[in-house]
Amino acid sequence: MKILITGGGGFLGRHIFKKLFGNGHELYSFSRSNSPFYKENDIHWIQGDIQNYDDVIEAIKGKDIVFHTASKVSPWGRWEDFYSTNVIGAKNILKACQKSGVAKLIYTSSPSVVFGSSDLKGVNESTPYPKKFIAHYGKTKALAEQLILKAHGKAGVATVALRPHLIFGEGDPHLIPRMLEKAKRNKLFQVGDGQNLVDVIYVENAADAHILAMERLNLYSPIGGKAYFLGQEKPIPLWDFINKILSGVGREPVKKKISFRFAYSLGHLFERFYQLCSIYKKEPPITRFVALQLSKSHYFDHTNSKRDLGYHPRINLNDAIKRTSNSFS
Repeated sequence: MKILITGGGGFLGRHIFKKLFGNGHELYSFSRSNSPFYKENDIHWIQGDIQNYDDVIEAIKGKDIVFHTASKVSPWGRWEDFYSTNVIGAKNILKACQKSGVAKLIYTSSPSVVFGSSDLKGVNESTPYPKKFIAHYGKTKALAEQLILKAHGKAGVATVALRPHLIFGEGDPHLIPRMLEKAKRNKLFQVGDGQNLVDVIYVENAADAHILAMERLNLYSPIGGKAYFLGQEKPIPLWDFINKILSGVGREPVKKKISFRFAYSLGHLFERFYQLCSIYKKEPPITRFVALQLSKSHYFDHTNSKRDLGYHPRINLNDAIKRTSNSFS
C-alpha cells in the first residue's frame, strides 16, 4: 500500500510511521519542511502546504491510504489562520482523496470538538457539538470533522475520525515542554480545586489506535463515517498527572493555586488586550479556554472504540509516565 501522512514529521505522525515500518508499505509524508527522520527511515517527503489544493492533489495522487494529522493547534491565534489550516486544509485533503481514488482517509480530530464551557464526564460520541466555542481550535476542528465524516462513501472514500485526548510521551513538542517551562519560571498555577478528572493518552497508544482504524476501515465497515474518543485505562485527576510528570523530572509539585473564576476573568482580559493590540503570534499568559481546560473535568466513554476498533491501551499509564519523565530528565 502507498500510505501518506500529512504532517508526518510531527509528534503523532512519526509514531504512526513507526507502526507502519516493516510491513511492505511505501510511506510518504506531506509537510512544509523536511526532516532527517524521513531519510533515516526511507520515507518519501513531499513538500507542500495543505492550504494549497495544487500541492495537495499532487501529493495524494496514486496513494491508497491517507492519515490527516496536520493541523493548527493552539489556544490562541487569528480565526483566519485556524480556518485556513484546519478547515480549508481538510477540504483540500478530502477533495484530493475523492479525485485520486484514495480508499481510506483517517482523520485525527480532537475531543475539543465537543468542549464548550462545562464539565464533560464520561460522555460518548453522541454528545453534540456545542452551540458556542471558546477557542478557534475546537470550532475549526469540529467543522473539519463534520465535513470529513459526512463525506464517507462518496467517490469511494471511506472516512473515520479519531479523537485522542491530551497526547503525551517522548518527543512531545507541546504539552510537556510548555508545562515544564512554566514550572521552571514559577508560572504554573493550579486552577480550581484540583479535583477535575481528565483523559490522557500516551502517544504510542494513540498511534496504535490509528493503525487499528486503518485496518478496519472500508466502505461497509461499522466505523465508517464515525468519530471515536481515545484515552488511557481510566480518567485521572489532571493535577495528579501534572505533578507526577514534574516529580519524574525532579521538580517540585505545583503549590500555587488560583480560583477558576479569577483565572477565567484574567483570560478574558488578556484576550481583549491582545486583540486590541493585534498580538497573535505570542500567546497570552492565560486564555479562557486554558482556564476551562485546567479546571473542568473532560473525560469520555471509550466503549465504542474498544468494541469497533478493538482498541485497548497497550502501554499502561504508569509506564507511560515513567517513559515520558525519563525522556525529559
